[in-house]
Amino acid sequence: MNLAQTTEWFGTDDQSWLGSEHGTQATETIALDTSLFTPATHYPDGYFKSGIPLGQIAAGGKYGPYNDTATDGRQTLVGFLYSAVGAPTVNTIDPAGALFTHGKVRESRLPVAVDAAGKTDVAGSIRFV
Repeated sequence: MNLAQTTEWFGTDDQSWLGSEHGTQATETIALDTSLFTPATHYPDGYFKSGIPLGQIAAGGKYGPYNDTATDGRQTLVGFLYSAVGAPTVNTIDPAGALFTHGKVRESRLPVAVDAAGKTDVAGSIRFV
């Protein structure tokens, strides 16, 4: 048993996509379904990038990458991954993260683009600038 305190770094977290501090104090704890993310797109450097658009999977309640053509619940944008999360080495481990659901988002700085349907999904809670 190792009881030593450890520190883990995933690289620099780029939160330049946040348009303001508003909403950052009210994030929700969620579980990410690693099997639904594409390594080259969502975690090429070994961590899930902050600002990834997320949808909630209807069966089980975990979260995956927003995809307007999905049929499992992820076709509805519900928010963005607030901060970087270390990606597991196997896709059967689902790490916890924080969901940003209210505030301003700098659209041009998101790591993955959001389409018009996604913007409609979060209208009233997310403002794109």
